[in-house]
Amino acid sequence: MPVAAAMARVETGSRVRCRARKHRACNAYSEARLRRMAQTPWGDSSVPGPIRPGNGHRSGQRMASANLLGFARAVACGVRRRITMLAQVVRGLGLAVLLANLLATEGVAAERPNVLFLLADDLRADTLGALGHPIVQTPNLDQLARRGVIFRNAYCLGGNSPAVCLPSRNMLLSGRAYFRWQGPYAPADRPNFPTSMKDAGYVAYHHGKRGNVAVEIQKRFDENHILQDEKERTSGQPGKTVIDGALDFLHRRDASKPFFMYLAFEAPHDPRVAAPEFRKPYEARETPLPRNFLPLHPFDNGEMTVRDEKLAAWPRTEAEIRQHLRDYHAVITGLDYHIGRLLRRLDDLDLSKNTLIIFSSDNGLAIGSHGLMGKQSLYDHSMKVPLLFAGPGVPRGESSALVYLHDLYPTVLEMIGATIPQGLDGQSFAREFTRDQAKGGTRRESLFLAYRDEQRAVRDARWKLIRYPKLNKSQLFDLSNDPDEMHDLAANPAHAAEMERLMELMKDWQRQLGDATPLSTEKPRRERFVPPETLPKK
Repeated sequence: MPVAAAMARVETGSRVRCRARKHRACNAYSEARLRRMAQTPWGDSSVPGPIRPGNGHRSGQRMASANLLGFARAVACGVRRRITMLAQVVRGLGLAVLLANLLATEGVAAERPNVLFLLADDLRADTLGALGHPIVQTPNLDQLARRGVIFRNAYCLGGNSPAVCLPSRNMLLSGRAYFRWQGPYAPADRPNFPTSMKDAGYVAYHHGKRGNVAVEIQKRFDENHILQDEKERTSGQPGKTVIDGALDFLHRRDASKPFFMYLAFEAPHDPRVAAPEFRKPYEARETPLPRNFLPLHPFDNGEMTVRDEKLAAWPRTEAEIRQHLRDYHAVITGLDYHIGRLLRRLDDLDLSKNTLIIFSSDNGLAIGSHGLMGKQSLYDHSMKVPLLFAGPGVPRGESSALVYLHDLYPTVLEMIGATIPQGLDGQSFAREFTRDQAKGGTRRESLFLAYRDEQRAVRDARWKLIRYPKLNKSQLFDLSNDPDEMHDLAANPAHAAEMERLMELMKDWQRQLGDATPLSTEKPRRERFVPPETLPKK
């Protein structure tokens, strides 16, 4: 049947709908996906869309197949004649074979997908094999990346604490920027991730670190298991305790309900201890330095002697940074190993095909980049995070969309067909998994970053402006040509108009988020940084 004719049948009332009144979200999801498929040349990889096919594609059709499989499960709660109508639509696109199994399950209600959210601690966006690192061994996460979408421009907004993981995790679970609450913790009496998932019929399970977390919101999980931080970080088996708990949960869970599992690992946060089998791959080869390695940051950014910066002496030496990186990489490999245990168990239980899997980190880390060690800066190495999606309805490829970690909460809700609460700063980017440019609102054109009252930044598709209010200093980077942020163009008169535009954009973001931090001062402090070891003794 031609696509247009099939769509005419849909428009005249022969819609694919769920019989149960409680599945209204499923109905809306089904109809929207059906219209979208009929309007899109799915097999044509030249059609512009938010997801670029990755190297694993043989054709654009494979990306379409992933979307159709997720769609087919969403509409499987219809009766045979309605699924048959859907098959006619899909047959017009040459992909009806994907519905063959569904036709044999007349009247079987489709399940909402399980959701597995894996969150690392201090993992740079470039430190996975699939994300381009030349030596880090992460075979399980690499395989996950090949199954789904890699987001290349995902960010933590920043923080009001040197422990950036504290505001980051509170923003993630609340969907709101840290300017919206007083004190260190987002309140749990507002809509939040675990509560919304429970309201959608999910069993909510959490297991993760003790310190610097969303203490109040985490209490809303059905199960809330807390690690002993130092014991976990020095065990030599990063992630093992969390994964052991997750495997036990899968064994004893109520299989009649979908699960939302939030696993918040300690790794690769310092101290970094890894068993010999995880260290071995890095002992016999030279560890490359970051391309933007510097012995010393060129000026005082306001946080030069915070805890993380004291993990290596000044000036940073290549040998010491390489050792830090070897430890870092070994812990990442250990974490990947234990995550692999869980992914294989999902396969064994036949749950992978109906589990949405998300992997990310709370923030990045410098480890020698720009002469820094920690995450108390707004350079990409500290604020950009890895973000992988895989599972039903997720195509294979990459996205350059600008997204925040706190966008994940509304995004997941939209993907499972649940209602997104009002008043969130997070914005769904579910549209990135489809070719429907209307789904999930509009793409963000820019992002705003903030660190205490010391640093502010904005970035768009090309440019990034970092402002240091207490220095009356700015940095301007052309990210298209300088992704490592090594060539400051702020003093170049040719870019004066760009500087002015971005400063206005920064002020707009401040007004939108309620950030009252002044962007300049009448009494700027000294810009030059003098490392503590060189200060004269009193």
